[in-house]
Order: sequence, then structure tokens, then C-alpha cells
Amino acid sequence: MIKGVHGHTVDHLGKAIVAGRYAPGTAIPPEPMLCEELGVSRTVVREAVKSLIAKGLVTSGPKVGTRVLPPEHWNWFDPDVIAWQGDAGITHDFLRDLQDLRRVVEPAAVRMAAERATPADIAEIERAYEGMKHAVEKGGDYVTNDLHFHQGLLRASRNRMIIQMSKALAALLRTSFEISTTRKDGPRNSLPLHRAVLDAVRAHEPEKAERAALTLIDGARDDIEAVLASRRKLPRVQGPARMLRSA
Repeated sequence: MIKGVHGHTVDHLGKAIVAGRYAPGTAIPPEPMLCEELGVSRTVVREAVKSLIAKGLVTSGPKVGTRVLPPEHWNWFDPDVIAWQGDAGITHDFLRDLQDLRRVVEPAAVRMAAERATPADIAEIERAYEGMKHAVEKGGDYVTNDLHFHQGLLRASRNRMIIQMSKALAALLRTSFEISTTRKDGPRNSLPLHRAVLDAVRAHEPEKAERAALTLIDGARDDIEAVLASRRKLPRVQGPARMLRSA
């Protein structure tokens, strides 16, 4: 998507905040300085600040200016915030929080999916699995199919709130998948774990599906820990999905 002046201004300020250029509790530069630095009007700066307020990054008030809020106030379900964190560098705490969230939400949702999934739901998840399998065996976009697999499971829970959460979780899940798939043979080794989840949902076995989902998530956590321990450079999560090469 092509961003206009407003979008670029929000990006510039958001990246600066997430990267720590403006520390929590400090004020960002006043409007005239930002206008000169970015070559934009006061109206653009004001609208950008409103967007950052909505994302939880800053607060604004008379006589105190626009001040940066601590990370715990940021909207971590906002794709822009995730992209800015990816640009600044994924941290261990960020990944730990993400894995904790997945462990709480996904197994319960998968259990519901095993109880409520329709044939159309299962067919959608099956297509995503086949896309993952194709990427492992012949090369291609594993991450996008992995994301579709997990989003399909969340939608199959037939819970409106979880379905809405699946949209918000998309950027977070993609971040996890981009990192875990950089481990050698990570995607290939995870395929049977995905298959176990799909088979349990297809068979409408809630307890088995929940256990399989936990095993899958814990496997992804182990992959991420191994990548972090290797100290290799983590992928930039806001770019195109990494393509697997054919075996």
C-alpha cells in the first residue's frame, strides 16, 4: 500500500519512538521543529500525533506537549507498531510475550474449532496446510500459508471475539513464523505437528486438538529460542515473506 504524506510522517515518528530516539516520559520536538525537519505542514504533524495517540505511543496535553508513553501502553495489536518494532529490532521480551499470548489463546481456540468447525472451515485449513507442504517440498511462501493455517483455526472456533482477535494477531503471528522458520529444517519438522492439529480438528476431538496445539506452539517457542541463542540477525518482519527453496 502506498502511503501519503500523513502515513510517512506517522511512520517517521513511530519508528523514532519505538527505536528509543525519544525515550518514555520525554517530549517529542515541538510542531515547528518537526515541520522543518520533515518538510510538512502543521496540520500533517497534528494529524500524525493524533494517530500516535490512538496507537498508545504518546499522550498530549496543554503546557506539557506531546510525551512518549512507556511500551506497556502501546497497542501491540496494531500492525504499524509491530512493523516499527521489527524495524528497530525484535527483542527477547517481545517474543516471550508473544509466545505467552499464543499459549493462552490458541489451544483454547483450537479446542473450540474441534467442536464447531464446518466442512468449509476444515477445507480452508487443509488448503493452507497443503500450501505449507508444497513450500517445504518444492519451495515457496511457507510463512503466508502458515499464517492462513492458524487464522483458519481461529476462525473455525466460531467465536466472534476470537475471530476479531485473529485479525489483530496476524502481524504478531507472522513475526513469530518469520523467525521460527529461519531455523534449519524448522518448517519441515513442524509439518507433522500442524498435521496433528488438523487431523484432531477434522475428527472433532477437542482434547486431542488442544494438546496438539500446545505441542505445536511449544515447538515454535523452541525454534525461536534456538534462533536467539545462535545470535544470528533476525529477519525484518515488515517486508515480503521469506521464500523457502526447494529441497
